Amino acid sequence: MATEIQAPAFPESIQDGTIATWHKQVGEACQRDEIIADIETDKVVLEVTAPADGVLTQIVKVAGDTVLSKELIAVFEAGATATASVATAPAAAAATLPAAAAAAGPAARKAAAERGVDATQIAGTGKGGRVTKQDVIAAGSVTPSVATPVSPVTPSVAASVPPLAPGERVEKRVAMTRMRTRIAERLLEAKQSTAMLTTFNEVNMAPIMALRKQYGEKFEKAHGVRLGFMSFFIKAAVESLKRYPAVNASIDGQDIVYHGYQDIGVAVSSDKGLVVPILRDAEAMSLAEMETKVGEYGRKAKDGKLSIEEMTGGTFSITNGGVFGSLLSTPILNPPQTAILGMHKIQERPMAVNGQVVILPMMYLALSYDHRLIDGKEAVSFLVSIKDLVEDPARLLLEI
Repeated sequence: MATEIQAPAFPESIQDGTIATWHKQVGEACQRDEIIADIETDKVVLEVTAPADGVLTQIVKVAGDTVLSKELIAVFEAGATATASVATAPAAAAATLPAAAAAAGPAARKAAAERGVDATQIAGTGKGGRVTKQDVIAAGSVTPSVATPVSPVTPSVAASVPPLAPGERVEKRVAMTRMRTRIAERLLEAKQSTAMLTTFNEVNMAPIMALRKQYGEKFEKAHGVRLGFMSFFIKAAVESLKRYPAVNASIDGQDIVYHGYQDIGVAVSSDKGLVVPILRDAEAMSLAEMETKVGEYGRKAKDGKLSIEEMTGGTFSITNGGVFGSLLSTPILNPPQTAILGMHKIQERPMAVNGQVVILPMMYLALSYDHRLIDGKEAVSFLVSIKDLVEDPARLLLEI
């Protein structure tokens, strides 16, 4: 029986999507719930799965086509078997490929294509020798050392062009992904539609580092997650937002919306760009719950599994450029939020303490804020509050 395959229902915040990849072609057999296509939206990549065992009989929307919510993209025949020409081709190809490569999943195949990596040459570490996305990433990360001169040609370009003579230069033009396009639009919107200013401060990380050294092992045994720095800053932000509600507010037209809760967005890196999943009701979370949730979001971001709901909303954001070595930067607002905290690299510096020069592990903090709503005094006081709480972690527990 023929069945129409439609694009998933998009949330109100997403108008349309683009067919990124067809993992199955017309005539190919599919198993129930097997991924047959990926649809890229402004925020996430949505997977389209087979409704039953059967065969894909018609592709209505090809790769690169724009699709609307619940729009027809293909026709599927449940219970049918693959056509002879299509059925024999994969079998013949599989006979020439390593077992692990033949078992590479859709995410692994996509990652291999993006990196110009030959999946047939990768040893799979997944169940039954299956090639995973992480296997592909690991294989593609083997590069010459920094001191070794390298060609300016990326692996994907190098794989598609003949050897170059000295002096030849190669360029490759690719279209922006929808997510990268949307990120660019949001950044421009933030710069053009807000009165953004940034205030800076620095924080002594020695107290938290000593706390982690003393209790880190016990914390991990008790909660099954490592005690990092991010949870302390989230906790400090939550307490500071309670004291300075304008920093937790948003602007809606001519109205100011004050939020009686703290939904904290934590920026995490993915292959497609920076994404900001939300810790909802962070004021009710413990340090262990924060660390667990941030770790979960980090893994989902790398695997492209974050849902739209997990990245929608938020009243305040935190970004940590220090994980990439940034010493100081100006974070950009995430409208309609009115403030964002930037963490940076911890670096030992000589500091004056009680008239003596002491070497301390210091971190620069940056708070970008919308001056339309938040005055300079309030922004500075908020950042000082975070500094005070982080430098004296006991105050986080006592809420003083």
